[in-house]
Amino acid sequence: MQWSQYAVIITGLFAILNPIGAIPVFLDLTADQETAERRRTALVTSVAVGIILVVSAWVGDSILTFFGISIDAFRVGGGILILLMAVDMMHARPSRAKRTNEEHQEAQDKDSVAIVPLAIPLLAGPGAISTVILDAHNLGGVTERVILTVIIVGVAASVWLALYLATPISKWLGKTGNNILVRLMGLILMAIAVEFIITGVKAMWG
Repeated sequence: MQWSQYAVIITGLFAILNPIGAIPVFLDLTADQETAERRRTALVTSVAVGIILVVSAWVGDSILTFFGISIDAFRVGGGILILLMAVDMMHARPSRAKRTNEEHQEAQDKDSVAIVPLAIPLLAGPGAISTVILDAHNLGGVTERVILTVIIVGVAASVWLALYLATPISKWLGKTGNNILVRLMGLILMAIAVEFIITGVKAMWG
């Protein structure tokens, strides 16, 4: 696979995780935490995101095979899910595919929010997991999957950095700046989703 294709994978994964867009939720859920505790939450969240996506990359194909799901059907379904998320992002609103209002309210009462709901489903949600499984299938070889693993670790590190610097980033971007970035990520996701759907439909029905 050409390195330009890996660049597409990096961009798509970063867009669907959208760590910048997760900053307002992170600040809201950790509002009562001291600085050290908030930084620990950021670290645990990013590690959990990395583990979830790496496991998905290596065992995703096996899970699909176990349930008798073809990769093309999964590609269409994942594309539709990502498309719905992209539409929400284009309107600069939280996607219900990542979290619902009920889940957000429940999270307010949790002592620890690092893994649930921050790591999953807010960041490493169904859309991100679907994308990683499809990317891993397309890459195929062990060497390519190792490179994908390195990419996932790098993107997880960017999640940690964004959450670690959540307060200054939020102040610097402001509401308007954050919405602009979210819409830009949504546009990228929309293109990825359409590509998934078209590829899956072509393979299924010729």
